[in-house]
Amino acid sequence: MSERKIFDFVQGDSPLLVSMPHVGTSVPSAMSERMTAQARSFPDTDWHVHQLYDFLEELGVSTLKANYSRYVVDLNRAPGGESLYPGQSVTEVCPTTLFNDQPIYNHGSEPDKAEISARIDTYWQPYHNCIDIELKRIRDKFGYAVLLDAHSIKSRVPRFFEGQLPDFNWGTADGSSCDPLLGERLLAESTAVFPYTPILNGRFKGGFITRNNGRPNESIHAVQLELSQATYMDDEDSFEISPAKADLLRSTLKGLVTVLLNHFDKK
Repeated sequence: MSERKIFDFVQGDSPLLVSMPHVGTSVPSAMSERMTAQARSFPDTDWHVHQLYDFLEELGVSTLKANYSRYVVDLNRAPGGESLYPGQSVTEVCPTTLFNDQPIYNHGSEPDKAEISARIDTYWQPYHNCIDIELKRIRDKFGYAVLLDAHSIKSRVPRFFEGQLPDFNWGTADGSSCDPLLGERLLAESTAVFPYTPILNGRFKGGFITRNNGRPNESIHAVQLELSQATYMDDEDSFEISPAKADLLRSTLKGLVTVLLNHFDKK
């Protein structure tokens, strides 16, 4: 079923693992044939996020980057289909609609339960196994582990939120997925950086990866950062990165990653 590596993993030598579950654009050829033309442009991808964090290796950070599209399977959703935001519009573990509510599949080509289960086994489970193994390895070495789940999204998606999204959307499951002081410090650090607007546990409180892996009582701390794509694109509909905006943002992200690396050493 798989046609290429499911993910790229690079093991570092620091207390931090950065996960990038929505940067992939690969789909199996048989699935691509069933998709609409609009879906095959992958509009809901976390475009260029891996490029924004291209400094991680030099800091010794472990990285995990998905190669397959979130349309194959959404690595940041519960495998059983439980909603992260009950009562609000959400997408499934194997999405059937785009963020604009248009169909991903040609009529009658949606995956059935057996196909969804196979995708979870083939693509979802190995990614999560890697996270679990690496976080435990890091904790055993350093006494604690930190996970940053790195995302981006268009600044305006009426299906999910009204108006324009803040630039930096930190999620810590309302303070339960990490040391609450870490979330507050990240908010303060990003508030101090012009021209960005940050928020903590606003519309995005952290997806399944953050909520499932953040276990502060076991010395494993997880944070999600959802970046507005307006922070590094001039035209979000083009999916093209703005080099000038990206350079400014990358410098800010490097400072925030340094906070994640050093937070527990300074307590």
